[in-house]
Amino acid sequence: MRVAALLALALVLAGCGGGGRSHGAATLWVTRDRGTHVLYAGPAPAGLTAMQALEREQKVTTRYGGRFVQSIDGLDGNVGAQHDWFFFVNGIEANRSAAEVKLHPGDVEWWDYRSWQGGAMSVPVVAGSYPEPFLRGTPGTTSVVGSNARVASAIAAQVHGVVNAKATPRNFIVIGGKLAPDTVRIKRFRRGVLLELGDAVAQRLARDPHALRYRY
Repeated sequence: MRVAALLALALVLAGCGGGGRSHGAATLWVTRDRGTHVLYAGPAPAGLTAMQALEREQKVTTRYGGRFVQSIDGLDGNVGAQHDWFFFVNGIEANRSAAEVKLHPGDVEWWDYRSWQGGAMSVPVVAGSYPEPFLRGTPGTTSVVGSNARVASAIAAQVHGVVNAKATPRNFIVIGGKLAPDTVRIKRFRRGVLLELGDAVAQRLARDPHALRYRY
């Protein structure tokens, strides 16, 4: 009887207070103007929704029944000025409410307040969460192509990729060629992502995997 009671108590305690959370942590960033100004950067518990993680660390107001963000720390979306909050998970633009996106260990949740003038309403993928989206955002083989074997190998290791992959990869990182030395361009390509890097920025990235942080 005593053993059974202790087992039952252990099961109850194990189920209490977890709130559905996963072990481990995600990362939360809040910036403005396409990552130019960093307003907040810190850990967030995995297992929360993106909205819960944001509300845990920032003062947030919402609209549409709590499904979308209106303001963060007093900075309001403004239809007239064509500025609003946009968010990415693992470098990929969210396609649903932050209240519906659950964070997993290692995820990067990034909120950015920016203009959406001139057709910039949608930015499907960003470079600033690197080595995402190549790890969790668009998982699959990444082929790294470049004439500098040392730099290409270093970058391939960061994204668990392969230099000049023979099989059909999902993602591509292309280094150098006719690109200007400080070029950083990223876009959706086929079923994955294409990141183009000039030689100078690729060399910096090979030395420091955080060299692209907060860049669009």
